[in-house]
Amino acid sequence: METKVNYALVGGFVLILGAVMVGTVLWIASGGVFQTQYDLYMAIEDESVAGLNLNAPLKYNGVNVGKVAQIHLDPENPERVILLLAIEQGTPIRENTVATLKTQGLTGIAYVELSGGNKSSPPLRTLPGNEYPVIRTAPSISARLENILTNVLGKLDNTSSNLNAMLSQENQTSVKNALADIASVAHTIAARNDKLDASLVNADRTLQNTARASAQLGPLFERIERSARSIEKMGEQVTLTSASAGETVNSIGADVKNFSTETLPELERLLGELNVLSGALRRLVEQTERHPNGLLFGRSPPPEGPGESSTPAPSGAQP
Repeated sequence: METKVNYALVGGFVLILGAVMVGTVLWIASGGVFQTQYDLYMAIEDESVAGLNLNAPLKYNGVNVGKVAQIHLDPENPERVILLLAIEQGTPIRENTVATLKTQGLTGIAYVELSGGNKSSPPLRTLPGNEYPVIRTAPSISARLENILTNVLGKLDNTSSNLNAMLSQENQTSVKNALADIASVAHTIAARNDKLDASLVNADRTLQNTARASAQLGPLFERIERSARSIEKMGEQVTLTSASAGETVNSIGADVKNFSTETLPELERLLGELNVLSGALRRLVEQTERHPNGLLFGRSPPPEGPGESSTPAPSGAQP
C-alpha cells in the first residue's frame, strides 16, 4: 500500500524552517544575545562638525565606548549642532565629563573624545525639561586654531594698515630729509675728527680728575660726618643749657616778684626821706650862701623890735 505525501505541507515546512534559519543567522550576525546595550546622551556643539558622520567612533580617553547615533541642527538656534551619543552601559559619565571633536590621523575622519570625570564628581543625570543627560562640550583644536588665526590675521591687518600709514608720501619725504640731515651731520663730524679726538682726550682727563676728586671726597665726607656729630652734641648741650636757662628765668621771676612786693615799698619810703633830706640840704646851702658867717658864729637872733629889750628889767621897776 503506498503512503500519500502532502507536498504542500512539506514545502511550507521547508520555507518556514529556512526563514527561521535565515533570521537566526542575521540575529547572530547582528550581535544576538551578545549585543551591546547603550545609554543615550546629548551633546551640543557651538562649532562646525564637518567630517563627523553617523556611527562615528565615540572614545573615552582613547577607548571606544560608543558611537554617534544622530546629528542634527538645533531648530531654535541653527548655529548649534545637537549630537545624540550612544554610550555603552556602565561607562562612568559624570558631571564634569567633557566631549570634544577630534580628527583621526591624516585622514581627517572626525570622532568624539570624552575626557574628565573624576571620582569625586557625581554621575550625570537628566535635568528637568531635557529628554537625555547633556554632556558639556569644549572647543576642538581646529576651532581654537581658527580663533587664534583669526586674531593673528586681524592683528596683521592692523599692522599692515599702520605700515601703509607710516609709508605714506609725506612720511617718506620726512624720512628722506632725516637721512639727508644725518648724512650732513656725518660729514661734519668727519671734517672735525681731529677736534673730536682732542675733545675725547680732554674728556678722558676730566674723568680721571673726577675719579681723583671722588677718591678725595672720602676723607671729606668723614670730616663732614665728624662735624655733624659735633654739631649734634652741641645741640644736645644747647638743649641742656636752654633747660638751665629756663630754670634760671623761673628763679629770677620769683626774685622779681619778691622785689616788687617787699623791696619796692621800702625803696619808696627811702626815696621820700631822701627827698626831705635833699630839701633841708638845699635850704642849708641857700642860708649859707646868704650868711656864710653863720657857719662860725651860729645863727644871729633877729633884731629887736620897738619896745623890745634883750636885757631883763630890774626888780621893782615899772614898765
